[in-house]
Amino acid sequence: MATARSLGLLLFLLLTSDENNGEEPRNPEEPRNVCRLKEDYEYNTFDLSDIAQCFTKCGQSDTNSCEVGNLQRYWLNYESHLLENSMETVDMPFVKALIQNISTDVSEDLLYSLVPSQIPRQVMRGEDQPADRVRLPKSLFGALPGNRSAVRLAITILNIGPGNVFKGPRLLEDKGSSVLNNRMVGLSVGQMHATGLSEPVEITFSHQHQSPNVILTCVFWDMAKGDWDSHGCSTEPGDGRTVCRCDHLTFFALLLRPTLDQATARTLTRISQAGSAVSMIFLAFTMVLYVAFRFSLQRFKSEDAPKIHMALSTSLFLLNLTFLINVGSGSQGPPASCWVRAAIFHYFLLCVFTWMGLEAFHLYLLVIKVFNTYFGHYFLKLSLLGWGLPVLIVIGVGSSNSYGVYTIRDQENRTSLELCWFQKEPALYATVHGYFLVTFLFGAVVLAMVAWKIFTLPSVTAGKGQGQTWKSVLTVLGLSSLVGMTWGLAVLTPLGLSTVYIFTLLNSLQGLFIFCWFIILYFPTQSTTTSSSGTARLDQAHSMSQE
Repeated sequence: MATARSLGLLLFLLLTSDENNGEEPRNPEEPRNVCRLKEDYEYNTFDLSDIAQCFTKCGQSDTNSCEVGNLQRYWLNYESHLLENSMETVDMPFVKALIQNISTDVSEDLLYSLVPSQIPRQVMRGEDQPADRVRLPKSLFGALPGNRSAVRLAITILNIGPGNVFKGPRLLEDKGSSVLNNRMVGLSVGQMHATGLSEPVEITFSHQHQSPNVILTCVFWDMAKGDWDSHGCSTEPGDGRTVCRCDHLTFFALLLRPTLDQATARTLTRISQAGSAVSMIFLAFTMVLYVAFRFSLQRFKSEDAPKIHMALSTSLFLLNLTFLINVGSGSQGPPASCWVRAAIFHYFLLCVFTWMGLEAFHLYLLVIKVFNTYFGHYFLKLSLLGWGLPVLIVIGVGSSNSYGVYTIRDQENRTSLELCWFQKEPALYATVHGYFLVTFLFGAVVLAMVAWKIFTLPSVTAGKGQGQTWKSVLTVLGLSSLVGMTWGLAVLTPLGLSTVYIFTLLNSLQGLFIFCWFIILYFPTQSTTTSSSGTARLDQAHSMSQE
């Protein structure tokens, strides 16, 4: 008996020794990494809850600890698992699902509620339509292949969290983009791959009012690409909701993409900086020419129009200079230094707006009013307004402690840019947006009146050749650079990225346009200028010369 016990003990030791031969002993306390998903996990409550933690874990620190592709396939196959089992609903914090048997000869469209906090449910006739919903056309079930009287329907709401799972290259490359509420909606009928539907399914996502700089796009998850795609889906934005219509069944979501992502913002900043530098060079040329003409041409000493042009050129030169300094230094330095930079930049911006408005005012007196336009010390009064009014506004804004660090954030609330500007938006809207809108509208109205008068001149309407018409067009374009029409392109930027590039490029080159206008207007000889039928000399102000 003792021998038998000894043999049994020896056999046990040999077996355990063979198990661990050449291997380090396993640490029983080492937790398994479910996000690697190397094993065949089941769809039970424990595994579902365990693997759902990867929606948050993946992408936070070490992305190598996650098999994102396997995790995505796991959840895509979960819907097939639901259809193969007899369960009717799933109610977990991260996934909610409804599984139903649907007759293939339904007589009307089916409507289901997709309220995130609830299990999807069918909305009966007469009920109020929920804000989040899906409409399945009756033609979907009638067009299914085979002689089936009923088919299983699965509707799944999956919360994919903030990690990298179900984000794909499209979102990971564009840090400012995101999935609305991190929520996917899955639709599946039987085990069939329903595509090319004659009547699309309709999914309505409710959301808060979005900024005009955010683009909403209906997308589906392309399993082959492992990324979001919008092929076969249309997007219909509305007030507080977006309707997606797609001609197939899969997992759907609503993407939020800023018009200006970080890469685009950097590109536009470089364009602005380059344009500002070019404008400063040509504005400097303009001011040098003005000084030269003032000593060589007698009329430059008496006319007010060149002086107004120089005031605008000077303010625009200083604005470009402060812009380059402000963008280049960001929010670096003590708070007092940032306050000063913001105030100076704001001041010269207001000076530019004011002098563009005064250019329009001078043009109105010269071309529209014409008679009885004599003012004593005319340019002195304009200078007090052009340089003095912005001082009062800056003092008012500074006394309300509105200057400071201005932070631009992306859709995930991460800081993408900081600079010294406004820290209180009401002051920004009132003293920049509102001030610009007033001066721009005034300039646009005056320019429209002047353009009408130019094109109705007898020399133009008499049809004396296409050259005269082109002179009139160039005159209007030159005047538009003085009254700041390029700034008005800002109102078109919500239309798309192309208008943002156009606005940035043309607006940063305003100094170049003013230089070209100055050369065309004053460089020719007196005889050439006089022969232009008055269209190129609309800025003369002999009736408003100083005392």
